[in-house]
Amino acid sequence: MNQLNGTDAESPTSRILHPNIHHPNPKVVSAKGNYLILESGQKVLDATGGPAVACIGHGNVEVRDAVVRQMDQLSFCHGLSFSNSAAEELAREIVSSTNGVMARATIMCSGSEAVEAAMKLARQYAVAVGQPKRRRFIARRGAFHGTTLGSLAMTAKAGVQRPFEPLLNKDGVSFVSMPNIYRAIHAGEAIPDYVSRLADELDAEFNRIGPENVCAFVAETVSGSSTGCLAAPPGYFRAVRSICDKYSVLLILDEVICGMGRTGTTHAWQQDNVSPDIQTVAKGIAGGYAPISMLLMNQRVVDGIDAGGGFFNHGHTYGSHAVSCAAAVAVQRIVKRDNLLTNVAQMGNRLGEGLQAGLGRHPHVGDIRGRGLFWAVEFVRNKETKEPFGAKEGISRKIRQTGMKEPWNISLYPGSGTADGESGDHIMISPAYNITAEEIDLIVKLVKGVVEEVLGSQKAKIC
Repeated sequence: MNQLNGTDAESPTSRILHPNIHHPNPKVVSAKGNYLILESGQKVLDATGGPAVACIGHGNVEVRDAVVRQMDQLSFCHGLSFSNSAAEELAREIVSSTNGVMARATIMCSGSEAVEAAMKLARQYAVAVGQPKRRRFIARRGAFHGTTLGSLAMTAKAGVQRPFEPLLNKDGVSFVSMPNIYRAIHAGEAIPDYVSRLADELDAEFNRIGPENVCAFVAETVSGSSTGCLAAPPGYFRAVRSICDKYSVLLILDEVICGMGRTGTTHAWQQDNVSPDIQTVAKGIAGGYAPISMLLMNQRVVDGIDAGGGFFNHGHTYGSHAVSCAAAVAVQRIVKRDNLLTNVAQMGNRLGEGLQAGLGRHPHVGDIRGRGLFWAVEFVRNKETKEPFGAKEGISRKIRQTGMKEPWNISLYPGSGTADGESGDHIMISPAYNITAEEIDLIVKLVKGVVEEVLGSQKAKIC
């Protein structure tokens, strides 16, 4: 009988369409702290919190109780018709964390939704202020902005866009280079000169398509799972901000993965001496205790929408969901009360130093990079030339699979297409903000062991 279609009654099978229908994902039956318990009984160290989601670990009783209290009061009311106290409190908390940079917020369920909403908000702003020709977006090659059609159109990775290309508004999006000190800086080129080159490229792209046609420039403040925790060089975002201001174009910073404390400050842009007009946040808001994302906007954008009639033409059924907002408020209180961002900075330094000491000299480790508790290890075939492994070799996938086996029992987040969108591999390490020094040292030890099992020891080299 065909087990995939469930026709064999004696061989029950999952009804979930897993990413690979031939190999269902392992089932997690419980989780506590930084550990996942699988159906098999295996205990797995969660070193990534999914894609940098579980920011205070699993099974937090305080968050659970906040969710239950909210359910006792109100589970759902339609956000386009009603407000609720949890949503109002969350919006105040997140907007105030920007220290006056942002003015309003709208609340939805996922990062892709937030990016899609950001695109619509930027377009509506342009129309509202009397500039209807502005319909284009400029993004960066290699970035990942989401899986909905608008956000996917800004995700310039062929492997992700196939087979959806005919559905994408590719004429409305163009791309410039992603800052990449490891791969893209020229030999002998100083950082300020590299920043100037990137700025010139962006300025030229504005002029190629006509700055009067552009709604916004969109960028991840620190790139996520697509290219592996790439932070821009100092001065880059100040240059970007200056160019956007020159052409009266909005700056959208996508902090779905890198925001809400992941890099050591509540907002990653707070370390780059720049502020956006529109910002997306998601994963670290509720730490996985509920699906939630937010779109933040400054007063300039609010005033524009007000001038156009005061109605943002966007919404979803589960927007401002009371239970999700209550979970997020509880998580944010814990992060603030327990001073977890200080721990993010301290443990982030320990993680980076440990990874460098354990793997920095490995012949197939090209780069180790990160900020806060947001780190990646990029793998290469040749350390000297930075030649990546081919896509078919699936190195990051093999490392992920090996980590899930005995004796390692560690969950790592794999990434592919790191070098050019097709070839190249990395793993991402993004543990909870309340991780301990002992747990950081264990993660480093396990990552080193897994990498050496897949790619050989420090002295080994794959030809």
